[in-house]
Amino acid sequence: MSLRKKFFVCLTVFIFQMASVLPVFAEGEAIQIKGSDTMVNLGQAWAEEFMRANPEVSIAVTGGGSGTGIAAIISNTCDIAQASRSMKEEEIEKAENSGEKIHETIVGYDGIAVVAHPSNPVSGLTIAQIADIFTGKVKNWNELGGKDLPILVLSRDRNSGTHVFFLEHVLRGGNSKGPEEFDTEALMMPSNQSLVQEIKSSEAAIGYVGLGYVTSDLKVITVAKNDGSEYVEPSIETVQNATYPISRPLYFYTRGTLRPAVQKFIDFVLGPEGQEIIELLDFVPLNKD
Repeated sequence: MSLRKKFFVCLTVFIFQMASVLPVFAEGEAIQIKGSDTMVNLGQAWAEEFMRANPEVSIAVTGGGSGTGIAAIISNTCDIAQASRSMKEEEIEKAENSGEKIHETIVGYDGIAVVAHPSNPVSGLTIAQIADIFTGKVKNWNELGGKDLPILVLSRDRNSGTHVFFLEHVLRGGNSKGPEEFDTEALMMPSNQSLVQEIKSSEAAIGYVGLGYVTSDLKVITVAKNDGSEYVEPSIETVQNATYPISRPLYFYTRGTLRPAVQKFIDFVLGPEGQEIIELLDFVPLNKD
């Protein structure tokens, strides 16, 4: 082998070896995050702050519901699935059939607020009463001390993690395999925003949204576990101290070995800056004093 050829062979090997140890944050690195509509604004806020400190990384955050994010992580078409419900065993098994392990990370907490039109005189309901409304057993507000007005039930659509959580923990009383279902006349709304707008426009409406979507022009219903329990308003404090009955963790799901850029983003979310953003957007941080 000529000296010139040996030189180029050695140079090629050297370049290949150096490429394997170069820093991960190469120019134009992208992270794809998909999933929960409840978490989409939160994910975008995290992404914006992270990209400000790491301009070489581009993060795209899209919603569509927890089911959409989970389907994307199963098919390996995103880096992080945001979910407001836990993955089901069959979903984890399907994802891991490719040989890559699924990782679950709790990134914060959320309370689900039951909301009505601001003119509604009903201020508090028990879990059982809420279940009766959303399953269609109670049809008129006058059965609950309100106006003589047929109840308009609004729910998130079936692809929403909020829908699944509310179904299993409110309508079914914590039994995920229970027979209870949403009233067939309930309107299934595609997003938190559309549900909130419908509530504001209808005096008869009732629905549920993540705590971060509660606005001052909604009637927030206080909730009691049962007839003898205290009625509690959803807030950061009541979710953190577990006195509000309808609350849940918020999740990141990833698969396999993470790229360092993805791991650094998750570390940021779990760190002081990321947790401060959670609280600023009216969600509940992991550790609140």
